Amino acid sequence: MIDAVLPTYNRAPIAFDRGEGAWAIAADGTRYLDLGAGIAVNALGHANPDLVAALTAQAGRIWHVSNLYQIPEQQRLAEMLVDKTFADTVFLTNSGTEAAELAIKMVRKYWHSKGQPERIEILTFEGAFHGRSTGAIAAAGSEKMTAGYGPLMPGFRVLPWGDMAALEAAISDSTAAVMLEPVQGEGGIRVLPDEGLRRIRELCDRAGALLVLDEVQSGMGRTGRLFAHEWAGIAPDIMMVAKGIGGGFPLGAVLATEAAAAGMVAGSHGSTYGGNPLACAVGARVMEIVADDAFLAEVARKSALLRQRLEGLVAAHPEVFDEVRGMGLLLGLHCKVAPSELVEAAYAEHLLTVPAADNVVRLLPPLNITDDEIAEAAARLDRAAARLE
Repeated sequence: MIDAVLPTYNRAPIAFDRGEGAWAIAADGTRYLDLGAGIAVNALGHANPDLVAALTAQAGRIWHVSNLYQIPEQQRLAEMLVDKTFADTVFLTNSGTEAAELAIKMVRKYWHSKGQPERIEILTFEGAFHGRSTGAIAAAGSEKMTAGYGPLMPGFRVLPWGDMAALEAAISDSTAAVMLEPVQGEGGIRVLPDEGLRRIRELCDRAGALLVLDEVQSGMGRTGRLFAHEWAGIAPDIMMVAKGIGGGFPLGAVLATEAAAAGMVAGSHGSTYGGNPLACAVGARVMEIVADDAFLAEVARKSALLRQRLEGLVAAHPEVFDEVRGMGLLLGLHCKVAPSELVEAAYAEHLLTVPAADNVVRLLPPLNITDDEIAEAAARLDRAAARLE
């Protein structure tokens, strides 16, 4: 008989009862050091007191009113994002998938409003993950995500990851946009070099195409800057944000320039829950903490510490690991064994990690993980690798 919960997940046999910072505590009291952070969602760890206070205070006032009315908490968060980024305007969503759908719609609406409704093609890259809606899987194009869901939304062309020659050959004055992740998360922690991102910006400008960045996983301080594209010194026209922005509360956003958002007039898009007072109260507190320069400097310092430990593991276990990938606290271990084997071995050491494509295991700890916890995580990974040798 089918389970009461639709069986679309291959879950680990662990149930968590509560959490404290970088630790997730199972129902039987076992403490797991969490290097997954809910897949880069719990940016400030479990049960963060600042976020709990913000949520509790808002919960005692008002939870939901819908976007039929003014929402002061939404306005405040949007203004914070505009103040700290390239964007002139923000639409708040409930998830990264919703943000991806709006980004696609915004691109199409932009060209329609300019009298070029036929200009719909969006260039994307192999290995991408933009969510699981029909539009998002069409954008990624992988057989794993699209099989059985046809016919797919037209208007996407998938190029080899990081292939600038292929992009130069494909982009033209009929291209609507180029859409990509600066660091592919699900795709295996593959970092697009700064010069590649700058080249893509140049090609978009030359063709008049929009640049859409998916920073759902790489954003909100995870790379040591508020958003990963800042390292390259460029800015997109449209950007998707989610995961860490809510610190564990469902929240996403689409950020855009005034020009890119020109087609999005009253009635062109909406959401019942998006930008509700609860989510935005938490999101604003996350922004206050994460967007601070001193906090971001600490993320960069901890990244160097964790990476040094991981490089040591690669050297110590050459039959298990091949290399360390990523930037900031968005890191991956490229494995010579199946990633599922390392994930299982880590469970035995009470350590949580996240598998990805391209034989990679992701390490996505809370951004406020301590130095001692980094050392403990490395020790547990060392023991997990020893189990596999």
